[in-house]
Amino acid sequence: MTLPSSLTPDYFASLSAALDAAGIAQPTLIIDRARLDHNIDTLMADLPEGMGYRIVAKSLPSIPLIRYIRERTGTDRLMTFNLAMLLQIAREMPDADQLLGKPMPVAAARAFYAEARPDAKVQWLVDTPERVEQYIALANELSVPMRLVLEIDVGLHRGGFSADEALERAVAAIKKSNQARLTGLMGYEPHVAKMPEKGGLRERVLQGAWEVYRKAQDLAGVADTPEPLTLNSAGSPTYRLWRDTSLANEVSAGSVLVKPTDFDTDLLEAHLPASFIATPALKVLDGVNIAGFDFIPGREPEIPEGHAKTVYTFGGNWMAKPVWPEGLVANDKYGRSSNQQMLTGPASLTIRADEFVFFRPTQSEAVFLQFGDIAVIDNGQVVDRWPVFPASA
Repeated sequence: MTLPSSLTPDYFASLSAALDAAGIAQPTLIIDRARLDHNIDTLMADLPEGMGYRIVAKSLPSIPLIRYIRERTGTDRLMTFNLAMLLQIAREMPDADQLLGKPMPVAAARAFYAEARPDAKVQWLVDTPERVEQYIALANELSVPMRLVLEIDVGLHRGGFSADEALERAVAAIKKSNQARLTGLMGYEPHVAKMPEKGGLRERVLQGAWEVYRKAQDLAGVADTPEPLTLNSAGSPTYRLWRDTSLANEVSAGSVLVKPTDFDTDLLEAHLPASFIATPALKVLDGVNIAGFDFIPGREPEIPEGHAKTVYTFGGNWMAKPVWPEGLVANDKYGRSSNQQMLTGPASLTIRADEFVFFRPTQSEAVFLQFGDIAVIDNGQVVDRWPVFPASA
C-alpha cells in the first residue's frame, strides 16, 4: 500500500472519525499502524546485509508496541534505559537480549539481580575504569555472570572511554574476572547527523567517529575474541550512514519508527510521521483576547498576523507542535497550560468545540508516557489500545 507523505485534511478527518467511533474524548496518543509498518519496512530494507537491528525501548515505551516491532523485524535485541524497564522486559520477554543504553549506578544492577534471574540476558554498559571495577566486584560478590559492554567516546563527548591506555586496562581487568566478561563496545554518534554537509563537514565528522571506533576495537582485541562481540553504533538519526558491517554489526533505532518532529531530517525523509496527539478543542472563540490587555489603553497583545480565532484545548504544554487544523500555533505570550492550552489561528479556521486538534510530538520517549494507553489506528478504526511503561527516567 502506498501511503501519502503529506498530512492532508482527509487524513485528519479519518483519524477524527476513528476516535469519535471509539468514544474517545480526552487527550490521546495515536499510532497510525500503516505508517508504523511503512517505517519498520523502510528501516529494515535500508540496513546492509548482516547488520543487526536493536529496538530502542525508551523511544517505543510500550510492551505491545515492542512486541509488534519484534514480530515484524524478527529481532530479539532491545536497548533499555532504566531499572523499571529492564525488569519489566526481563519478566515479559525473557528471550530478549537487553543492552543498556546508558551506564547506570552499580546499585541499579544490584537491585536488578535482587528480583531477576541471575542468567537474565542483559549486557551492562560501563563508561569509566571505576564503573568497570564496581561491576566486576558486584559480579564476584553475587556470583553472577555479568556481561559488560564498554562505552566509547567517538565524538559525542558525553563520556565513555577514549581509544587509549585506560581502555586497554579496562579490558584487561574484565579478562581477569571469574564472573564478568567483555561482550561488546558501543560507539554512539548522533552528533554526526547535526553536522551540515556543506564543505564536507558531516563526512569528516563521520570518518573521525569511525576512526576512533576502529582504534578502540583494535585496543580491545575485538578481532581475537573467541566469539563475536556486540559492536553497537548509530541510532535513528544516523542509521542510514552505515552501509556495511566492517565496523559495527548492529544499529539501534526507535524514534524513527514513529517519527516525531525532531527526526524531520534530510537523512530520514523516507520515513513518515506515525504518531500524533489528538485532543478535543474545548472552546473556540472569535478574536484573540489576553487577560490584562483590556486595561492597557492602546496596547494590543502580540499575535501572529492574520490570526483572529482562539482555541483552548483539553490539556496541553506537551513537547509537541500543533499540525491540524492548519495554521494553529501556541500563544506563548499568554503562557502554556497543562490544563487548557491556548492556541490561535487564522479567521478561516473552521474547527468547532469538541472537534479534535492534532499535534506531532517533538520526541517519543517522554511524550508517549503522558496519555495512558496508545490508540492504534488502522483502516480508519481504533483497532487496539497499547499500555505504556510507567513513567520513569
